[in-house]
Amino acid sequence: MSAQPDHAPVTPYAPAPGAPAELLAQLRADKRAATWVPAFEREWAAALEESRRTFSLAPLYEVVQEWQGRLASAPAVDAFVASGYDDSDFIDMAELRGRRR
Repeated sequence: MSAQPDHAPVTPYAPAPGAPAELLAQLRADKRAATWVPAFEREWAAALEESRRTFSLAPLYEVVQEWQGRLASAPAVDAFVASGYDDSDFIDMAELRGRRR
């Protein structure tokens, strides 16, 4: 018998018990800490409330996984921005949708 409700999706990824604290420490050490730490804390608080409501750890796992991905991809994003790549030919899909109306 499982303590997980039948209707709750099972998240295949389960972070280590200390992962949220380690992640928060890494975010605090990052140069983006002023914006990333409050954003992480907001998302974590919302996921915690959702977990309490649904009796599922999936929302907490998702927050950890998303922020681990952001932190892992940050060096690549920094390198892209530093490369001076010209993205002026970027197409704003929202702008295109607005023109059709």
